[in-house]
Amino acid sequence: MIIVMKRNATETQIDHVVRWVESIGYRAHRSNGTEQTVVKAVGGERGGEELKYLAALSGVEKVVPIRKPYKLTSREAKEEDTVVHVGDVRIGSGEFVVMAGPCSVESEEQLLESAYIVRKGGGRILRGGAFKPRTSPYSFQGMEEDGLKLLAKAREKTGLPVVTEIVNPEDLDLVEAYTDILQVGARNVQNFALLKKIGRSRKPVLLKRGMMTTIEELLMSAEYILSAGNDQVILCERGIRTFETATRNTLDISAVPVLKELTHLPVIIDPSHATGHWKYVIPLSRAALAVGADGVIVEMHPQPEKAFCDGAQSLTPEKFYELMEELKTMEYVLNMTTKVPA
Repeated sequence: MIIVMKRNATETQIDHVVRWVESIGYRAHRSNGTEQTVVKAVGGERGGEELKYLAALSGVEKVVPIRKPYKLTSREAKEEDTVVHVGDVRIGSGEFVVMAGPCSVESEEQLLESAYIVRKGGGRILRGGAFKPRTSPYSFQGMEEDGLKLLAKAREKTGLPVVTEIVNPEDLDLVEAYTDILQVGARNVQNFALLKKIGRSRKPVLLKRGMMTTIEELLMSAEYILSAGNDQVILCERGIRTFETATRNTLDISAVPVLKELTHLPVIIDPSHATGHWKYVIPLSRAALAVGADGVIVEMHPQPEKAFCDGAQSLTPEKFYELMEELKTMEYVLNMTTKVPA
């Protein structure tokens, strides 16, 4: 249920509604809008009938049921777009944000060179994997805490916020200490123990869609994070598994407008993992901008041929600069088009 308070509702009235909701076994999530306060009642099965009497409480304007199974994530719960703040970067505010960097942190020299390239090209956030969940147990698994320390050093040197993947719930405190955005990879999209734990974090979360996850399942995974208290969630479409073998995965570009209709959370695209080849990254990044995504996360390596993992899908520095120039031009054209009077 969404309880919309009257414009002139007092703090005492709002607090009374919150306490009343919690007294019947529901969790109350308060949202302060520019004009009105909204209280969302989410939780168990108890008190369903009693919630109908909320409209009679002092200061309540109306009570609206949320029909979607993902309550806090839905547009029904919040009409305006959520803007995720990462330092001075605002994801979901209308600016197309590019996150870029190597698949994995390999050395100080490699990461710092990558960070300077990302900053020079106009990227806003540095990506790099310290923990690498790999299909094969014999593949490079990441530098772990040493990699996290290098990410923090790269942030200090360049001013770029960093995003890295968290794999194990037990590593949350460690990863939180070094990173700015917690990434949940495709393999962990339904690791509910991990989702609930990072939901108690105050760090923004980048939640990737699983290769066999439906849009509703992705939103339900986001619901785990929001219901635990963290509403700073970025959704990421990174391709799904189909019968097609020409690319690593099949990028579901239609997921962007569908998600934009269903949820208030920002949505970005990962064209690197979607296709598995660098030559498709630039055109699909253009498609992400054109379809209304809030940004992209791409892999870039100073020397892709020497990368410890996913070199084939990593842009060279030159191709990264080309990508940034194309996006800048395209964004300018799209902005000018929308400003032309009918």
